[in-house]
Amino acid sequence: MRFIVPVALMGLTACGEGGINLFTLEDDVALGQQLSEEVNANPDVYGPVIDPATDPAPYDQLQRITDEILDSGMVEHRDDFVWALHIIDDDETLNAFAAPGGYIYVYSGLIEYLDSEDDFAGVMGHEIAHADRRHSTEQLTKAYGVSVVAGLLFGGDPGVIAQVASGLLSLSFSRADEAEADDFSVIYLCETHYAADGAAGFFQKLLDEGLGSGPEFLSTHPSPDNRVEDIEAAAVELGCSTEPYADAQWEAFQATLQ
Repeated sequence: MRFIVPVALMGLTACGEGGINLFTLEDDVALGQQLSEEVNANPDVYGPVIDPATDPAPYDQLQRITDEILDSGMVEHRDDFVWALHIIDDDETLNAFAAPGGYIYVYSGLIEYLDSEDDFAGVMGHEIAHADRRHSTEQLTKAYGVSVVAGLLFGGDPGVIAQVASGLLSLSFSRADEAEADDFSVIYLCETHYAADGAAGFFQKLLDEGLGSGPEFLSTHPSPDNRVEDIEAAAVELGCSTEPYADAQWEAFQATLQ
């Protein structure tokens, strides 16, 4: 695992709901890279990552959907982060997560579970928002405190760095972070051809099937009980289209994983 290159602390950065973030944008990318290396190197723990060199078809589809969101004009750090995509081959897990700097992981089980590209785009918008709004490094600043984070950035202690990077995988976002990620999923999709309330479709399906507290996705995300209404209300408030996208390519995407 590589070390974070010490970067000069450029002052306190406010983000999200008035939170403080001691990490720079470059730190987000470096920390996300370390987490990505940890996941890729441990398939027995996190699941095997599909190699885009030998199996490019699902990545072409995932990139197409992601680019639509990134090119919405609403992703603040569109050009600052790497936005590196990874698919984990695990059909039993309904999960996706975004590491700092735009390293995004999606489980094949989530892709196969969803009924429409709108719903999947909503989930992707939510994960992109966590990275774009820098929720992970804001939470790390809060969890470890100013002195530890400052020492981490300037000292580069490998033990502390490894602990912090590993801790990101079990990081629980605050309710404010989750609400903001939901809101920004709507904001992003509002400027695309996708239904702006796409994320609500995912949570509604979980509720309809009695999975409101079961999937791995919800181990680091709160219950969807009120999120469907909140997401739909946000779309209405912003005047966004919620008409379903004619997603002829969605089944083709799912077929690349079979």
